[in-house]
Amino acid sequence: MGIIGAMRNVVLFHAAGCHLCKKARDVLRAELGDAFEEVDISGDEALEARYREWLPVVEIGGERAFVYFVDPASLRRKLAQSQA
Repeated sequence: MGIIGAMRNVVLFHAAGCHLCKKARDVLRAELGDAFEEVDISGDEALEARYREWLPVVEIGGERAFVYFVDPASLRRKLAQSQA
């Protein structure tokens, strides 16, 4: 899978009013443009139970890659590893 394919497997789980979520979104946009999915967990009991205490959560290929913040260099490294 190429880097574009890897980016399509990046998901940001977030909630309204989460300032850390905004920072994570800003990093993802700077690195990936719009090539990631966003999931608002607000009001979904299952997602709230799974993600609320860890927000923001970024998954790459279904695996949890980041919680609380996203480091750009680590993101690039993890994306490169996911395409290998």
